[in-house]
Amino acid sequence: MAYQEVKVKTPWLIKILSFASIGAFFGGWELIVQTGIVPSTMLAPPSSVIQLFVVKLTDPNPDGAVLSKHAWTSIQEAGIGYLLSLLIGLPLGLLMGWFTAIRGLFRPIFEIIRPIPPIAWIPLCIFWFGIELWGKVFIIWIGGVVPCVINAWAGVNMTNPTLVQMARTYGASDWQIFRKLCVPSALPMVFGALQITLAICWTNLVAAELLAADSGLGFLISMGRRLALPEMVVLGMVAVGTVGALIGVVIDMVERRLLAGIRR
Repeated sequence: MAYQEVKVKTPWLIKILSFASIGAFFGGWELIVQTGIVPSTMLAPPSSVIQLFVVKLTDPNPDGAVLSKHAWTSIQEAGIGYLLSLLIGLPLGLLMGWFTAIRGLFRPIFEIIRPIPPIAWIPLCIFWFGIELWGKVFIIWIGGVVPCVINAWAGVNMTNPTLVQMARTYGASDWQIFRKLCVPSALPMVFGALQITLAICWTNLVAAELLAADSGLGFLISMGRRLALPEMVVLGMVAVGTVGALIGVVIDMVERRLLAGIRR
């Protein structure tokens, strides 16, 4: 009985502790700025960030856009780059993991491109696309496609060799083995790539917008630095974290539904 009571009360205790830790963090942050331990020119207090948040909901000044426009621009760019990473990277990784000819054709190119940081492509993207949408989409894609290929490739390599040998014994072709054994075996790694790729795409988006953009959350952070407004920098950082977390929650819900459908 005692064990059951503890088990029931534990979630509430976790929630209380979570809210208490968040309150202590922001309260301490406000205190060290208001007392002058850290100057407000170096770190904006939460109260100033909240005030700016309310203002930026309707006022485009001084950076030229309201907060919702910045957020939508970033979501649009990250979303397109993310989907392209999945649509190209996952099938390519699966095929490279099983078919020797495809691996021999694409692996040298992949191994050359993989070590190059996505932000190293920014100067070329400015030449090719300017600072518009597709330049940032390319940077996001080039960073997101790498974990997709690696995860899908690793997932295929996890296929049970005994099952593969048994399928060959019964006359299954390479394509049938790939479709019936390798792809299902790779699904856990493929679903893992969804979250990893999202994090990488979102990080690359902010990096791209910091260097070349005229709107977006990364641009908001950059403008805060240029205008010496730490509250704008912090607002952009909080918005990046919040939007990224919400997108992650949505992807996690979709992943659970897909896994539930597969298990049925």
